[in-house]
Amino acid sequence: MGDHVPNKTRIAILISGRGSNMAALIYASRAAHCPYEIAIVTGDRSDALGLDLAAAEAVTVERLTYDKATYFEKLEELFSDHAIDVIALAGFMRILPADFVARWAGRIVNIHPSLLPRHRGLATHAAVLAAGETTTGCTVHLVTATLDDGPILGQVEVAVLPGDDASSLAERVLIAEHQLYPRILADFVTRERNPEWIREKVGSLAQTTSEVRFRPIAGP
Repeated sequence: MGDHVPNKTRIAILISGRGSNMAALIYASRAAHCPYEIAIVTGDRSDALGLDLAAAEAVTVERLTYDKATYFEKLEELFSDHAIDVIALAGFMRILPADFVARWAGRIVNIHPSLLPRHRGLATHAAVLAAGETTTGCTVHLVTATLDDGPILGQVEVAVLPGDDASSLAERVLIAEHQLYPRILADFVTRERNPEWIREKVGSLAQTTSEVRFRPIAGP
């Protein structure tokens, strides 16, 4: 499974625990039409359960132990060695340094268990219940240097049921996460083939050029 597949985006997944979203991405990547491949799984804990699962599924695994001084340098070397295109965070519990994010700008995605911008950070389900909200959900977004604050790529809403506690709500949101993440990641890595994305990109570039007067393109 570690061999390069031509024309597929090479994904590195970072985890800290059991890696259930990692597993969803691995299994989705095996569909014939999936535009990405999982090139490597690693994280900040050499004993993370998700690494055992990835290894059992014949995905390349690198067991790293977090060290503040050298950890992200090791990641950079690892990603270079494996020709990584995009980083997918899947329950990775470390804050990414700003310089690391800058080098990978537009190429790091994350899934968060709330409807951002509501309830950034940890304990999201308890926060939803404390606020008396009737809906929650999950969000896939681009990562920036600000915590849980990058451009939103996709969301799914999940109802809050009477009698829910943080645990029962988390279980249902996790089901939604497993459905959302593979789909949005596939859309993201193929966006440059999407006519709507191309029109938006051309429009945004044109608007920054004083010599060009941009008029939105009509439909195809």
